[in-house]
Amino acid sequence: MNKTFTRLACILLLIIGTMNIGFAQNTSISGVVTDKLTNETLPGVAIKVKGKTIGTSTNSEGKFSLSTSEKVPFTIEISYIGYKTIEQVISGPVSNLEIKMESQSILGQEVVVAASRTPERILESPVSIERFGLAAIRETAAPSFYDALNNLKGVEMSAQSLTFKSINTRGFNANGNTRFNQYIDGMDNQAPGLNFAVGNIIGINELDLDNVELLPGASSALYGAGGINGTMLMNSKDPYTTQGVSFSLKNGINHVNDPLQGSAPFREMGVRYAKAWNKFAFKTSFSYLEADDWQAANDSNFDRTSRTVKSGNRTTDPNYDGVNVYGDEVTQNMRNIAASVQSATNAGVATATGGAIPNVIGMINAGLPVNATQAQIGAFLGNFPAALRPTIQNVLPFNIGLRAGLIPDQAVSRTGYNEKDLVDYDTRSIKTSTSLHYKFNDNLQAIFQANWGTSTSVYTGSDRYSLRNFSIGQYKLELKGKDFMVRGYTTQERSGDSYISSILGSYINEASKASTTWFPQYIGNYVGARASGAPDAQAHAFARNAADAGRFQPGTPQFETAKNQVMNTTISTGLGAKFNDKTNLYHYEGMYNFTNALKDAFELQVGASFRRYDLNSGGTIFDDLNREIDIDEVGAFVQVGKKIADAFKLSFSGRYDKNQNFEGRFTPRISGVYTVAPNNNIRVSYQTGYRNPTTQNQFIDLSVGGGSTRLIGGLPASLTKYNLLVNKPFTDVSYRNFLASASAGSANPSLLKTYTFDAKGVRPESVKAYELGYKGLLGSNVLLDAYGYFNTYSDFITSVEVFQQSGTSFTKFGVPVNAEGNVTTYGAALGIDYLIGKYNLNGNISYNQIGDIPVTYVNDFNTPKVRYNLGISNRNVVKNVGMNLTYRWQDTFYWASSFASGEVPSFGTVDAQVNLKIPSVNGMIKIGAQDLLNKYYVTSFGNPQMGGMYYVGFTFNQ
Repeated sequence: MNKTFTRLACILLLIIGTMNIGFAQNTSISGVVTDKLTNETLPGVAIKVKGKTIGTSTNSEGKFSLSTSEKVPFTIEISYIGYKTIEQVISGPVSNLEIKMESQSILGQEVVVAASRTPERILESPVSIERFGLAAIRETAAPSFYDALNNLKGVEMSAQSLTFKSINTRGFNANGNTRFNQYIDGMDNQAPGLNFAVGNIIGINELDLDNVELLPGASSALYGAGGINGTMLMNSKDPYTTQGVSFSLKNGINHVNDPLQGSAPFREMGVRYAKAWNKFAFKTSFSYLEADDWQAANDSNFDRTSRTVKSGNRTTDPNYDGVNVYGDEVTQNMRNIAASVQSATNAGVATATGGAIPNVIGMINAGLPVNATQAQIGAFLGNFPAALRPTIQNVLPFNIGLRAGLIPDQAVSRTGYNEKDLVDYDTRSIKTSTSLHYKFNDNLQAIFQANWGTSTSVYTGSDRYSLRNFSIGQYKLELKGKDFMVRGYTTQERSGDSYISSILGSYINEASKASTTWFPQYIGNYVGARASGAPDAQAHAFARNAADAGRFQPGTPQFETAKNQVMNTTISTGLGAKFNDKTNLYHYEGMYNFTNALKDAFELQVGASFRRYDLNSGGTIFDDLNREIDIDEVGAFVQVGKKIADAFKLSFSGRYDKNQNFEGRFTPRISGVYTVAPNNNIRVSYQTGYRNPTTQNQFIDLSVGGGSTRLIGGLPASLTKYNLLVNKPFTDVSYRNFLASASAGSANPSLLKTYTFDAKGVRPESVKAYELGYKGLLGSNVLLDAYGYFNTYSDFITSVEVFQQSGTSFTKFGVPVNAEGNVTTYGAALGIDYLIGKYNLNGNISYNQIGDIPVTYVNDFNTPKVRYNLGISNRNVVKNVGMNLTYRWQDTFYWASSFASGEVPSFGTVDAQVNLKIPSVNGMIKIGAQDLLNKYYVTSFGNPQMGGMYYVGFTFNQ
């Protein structure tokens, strides 16, 4: 931890040590909690003082004891999953208190915090919010709670592998989505260097998860930069109220009828322990998962110029580039290669003869006809010194091929390797968390928390990344009271042995045969085959076989040796594919709620934050090989709310944020909630959101593809470093037109068109969001939630590829820029929960559409117009037996990304589970399936197809 974080710890200890804390006489309460109908004792029931943080839970026999310094009389709340919450007034010490709880399904009574950063009923939330509570977590039909988030209204998911999945709402979905914030116990879990939210790859242990709150749409007014499309808060359990031992075991199988591999097992286990001693409490948890990952095997032929799929395969298209095939991204035009071979030969002969033969190509053109016989060629070569004859003979196929028109204007790619031969599919995930808690009194608590996880998985960004032994640690100090919170945490990212798959494939090819040899061999053999009368397709096949001679084949010692060498060599050397990222983040924030001090005259909250990114990639990602790079951000917010005439509540939030590299941003939010009838509310809001360019958007400086492309940040310093503001580069399209003219035999420089960068560099992107919604209870058994929204986005962060000329050579740059103009989107969603006896019928449907877009903007809305979920559940079909069944469907849509673009077909899946509760051992057996019918589907183009996962699990909760 850096000095600033250490200082924060000292400040917190100083505050703790100097506070004048009075210890009043304690009031002791003890008793037992039972089911009102069956008289069975209930373990794990939460008992807490209303409005306070002090609490406990019942043991395996349903008994509890609680001691508090709260002045009598006070009220305790008794709550349990699937039962009606009870409030009991305590007037003094009491023992043998008997509490009988009544089983009940309750709609719309959940309490949420995320929407206003203060507790409120979900029915009264000023903006749309989804909540995934403890009961839903425990009884979900999906293998994990994170998979089940896809069933929430308006939520979509991009699955890049079994454990790496990105959540999104309201359009512009992306792999490793940077437009959607995720927090675990208040800590941002985005990888600060690699720029993706780690989600559940290294997330929270499900045994320790209390609830998930998800805000669709913009949320910068309360949470700062990011979250332009949504924010999700994952909150862990309180060790004071949820004590004891919990463990879970899950065994399953996937890859059933998978055409890529045979069936394989997956296993997961977890354990949690929490204990409280009046003021002190601690908890610790651990989980482990292992499985064979889904394999990405999309062999569609991808045209990287037009960013579209084209017809053809390796057999029919010499320039084939498979989506999940790597190494075939390296491509050259046959005529350009032939011309360059001639130029190199000309220069080589001139040097070897001391200038005596300045133009050997001219001599060939004048001395040999295109249909020269072997005798004519032999006689011609006899005019040169013996040492030069092999060189001149080698150039003849290229010369004669061009002159005779045997070499077509055709791009040719190298033969690539399938993803399964390069990527580590041996998925592993370890998650650990430990926290220490100390209560100075019922209103003041100090927390130290340490989360750490490591994983091997696969992630899709601008490439497919094999994340091997990737790890993240998060360490937090927090002091929170009834009306305030002070928090500091650090995120420590370590890339482990992670690498880029396409670079790995390209460099294995280079190790087996350099491209400077491979392409000339290909063309020479092609010309020979054509000259012998072979048709074009047969000549290409002959040429590839000849050029691929000696190519390292997967599974051979040569291949494995080259693979390990490249995997373990860093990108910055120009010879490897490995990251070496050790980027850290340090974040500090505080908040105070003045509402109680104002005696509820109106609600008032204020807060502020400071954040520092400490980039440390050793030159493998950022321009930090020989310098240190830090990025500082500061922000502050205020929120005011007032209830008017008990029927209307008006709230205003405003936040100002400043990143050292960009102008400050003010993001307001105004919302109103009108109660049209008890438990029926209409809400309207105007929100704004923005996100800064990522750390890579700002400071990446990386040569990839064997030096063919340099990725740089979009800040003015990077543009100046490579002189792109003065020596203006050419657009990608015009450069390719220029190459086409050169391959046709007459290079036309007038085709080159310059690209002008904004001298101020890349800017943050922003959104203005309008929403109208309704949430209410229709009677006691129907909950209805509906909303419609309209968004206007500006300054979308995208990227351009440009070519800068230096002499006769060109350097390719990839640079983040802002798209010109505005983009509009709109949509609506409807959700219904209907209780029929013991059954809960639920369903939701969402509609999302993109409106106006600038002509120059590449449409990456990446969202189906329509998606819906239907479900039925019953926690007690018969005694101790529950079930849950969900059907999910989404429409066909087009996916566009920097990795690949193409159509994603519509699909529907069924998730199901049945569970048996065993009260005598505080356990539950669950048998379930994700994608029960095993209909393989893909969520985003270029990612793996996924099928059924079938499992049985046992969970014990003390």
